[in-house]
Amino acid sequence: MVDFSKDYLLDKKVKIFQPINGYRASTDAVLLSSMVSKVKKGDRILDVGSGTGAISLCLASRFVEKSPQIFGVELQPDLVELSNLSARENHFDSFLQYLNCDIKEKLQFFENCFFNHVISNPPYAQDDMPSPNQSKALAHNHHNFSLKDWIAFCIKMMAPHAYFYMINRAEAVDEILACIHGKLGHIEIIPLFSKAGQNAKRIIIRAQKDNHTPTKIFHGPIIHLDNGEYTETAHKILRLGLGFDEI
Repeated sequence: MVDFSKDYLLDKKVKIFQPINGYRASTDAVLLSSMVSKVKKGDRILDVGSGTGAISLCLASRFVEKSPQIFGVELQPDLVELSNLSARENHFDSFLQYLNCDIKEKLQFFENCFFNHVISNPPYAQDDMPSPNQSKALAHNHHNFSLKDWIAFCIKMMAPHAYFYMINRAEAVDEILACIHGKLGHIEIIPLFSKAGQNAKRIIIRAQKDNHTPTKIFHGPIIHLDNGEYTETAHKILRLGLGFDEI
């Protein structure tokens, strides 16, 4: 196993093991996890490209009383091993499991149209110079698998009326919308602002299968005050673990 550190999410409510030299989760994962709502008892949730497991660990913490079945699929075996270690450490392993697989290949674990919620923080970069660190390069750069292909996989795994959640760079919004057009509806666009007065650098897309409600653009949250501290809204999400719809 790679050298790793023991870190925390949600004001130390959740423990997470991450490589010391490699991909490590950012606030993007926690912010994206906050967009999940309407989880019913026994729902199946898929975290695509789960990395160190931050998204699904946060979901497990929020929805433990709903007894969901949560799965993460990840290409890098070291990250899968650490994620499963995190699940055990938090006593989530009875309903949270990470699997090592390549989503470019046919999955042996699940049938299509299996999940009620599909969530993903995919690689952002397509043309950027990749990191010299192999783990970071795999996590941040597309490798012969475009964002279009990634989204197509997510949609393929969604059950009827299932929900889709994705975070990406703000400039990817047109590509994401093109990919889901005619396939998903009730599209909600949530821009994320690092500080007041700045342009959004990240966007979250939330949508639903078999729902034709018109698209909405939200007044997205501001994450930091001028002094670098979290805003009240960001604190409620990143520290208290509240969902976006609860604020």
